[in-house]
Amino acid sequence: MGSNMLGSGLKKVAGKLALALCAPLTLGATDLQNNLETRVLASHNRERDLAGIPALRWNESLATSAQYWANHLGRIDRLEHAPYDPRDRNPQGENLWAGTRGHYSAENMVDYWIQEKRNFRPGTFPQNSQTGRIQDVGHYTQVMWRNTREVGCALGQGAEFDILVCRYSSVGNVVGQRPF
Repeated sequence: MGSNMLGSGLKKVAGKLALALCAPLTLGATDLQNNLETRVLASHNRERDLAGIPALRWNESLATSAQYWANHLGRIDRLEHAPYDPRDRNPQGENLWAGTRGHYSAENMVDYWIQEKRNFRPGTFPQNSQTGRIQDVGHYTQVMWRNTREVGCALGQGAEFDILVCRYSSVGNVVGQRPF
């Protein structure tokens, strides 16, 4: 009887441990805003750390700018990059993501950009795509850009989509430079 109780106790502990490990995955889908800053920053910095690139810091001003654009994209219900002003002394890099509302965590959203790593090859931008298409690596290279030190991100909603906008300083994807 003693070993049977021990086995039952281990099963309960294992079940609770499995539930605790899955909780962060389900939290993202049920409450995207919950700890958004921490979660998005950790996803960026995990990949940067693997490449030996300094971690990004959160910038509230970039997050505010990202929120403005995320709200705009939600209203027009499509993705498009913010207009570029060549006179801007502090241009921002930008990554956009959209997916079915409520189905993706903040970490999943950033991971879609990081998955472009499979198409990346070292060299100068824009010759970094194994496919020859900048679109196949441009989000990844912005996440990893060696001179980028700050990020701010925000969520918006379209009719059927969750939208993530991240803004970066300094801007990445500079023609003729090495991403990292």
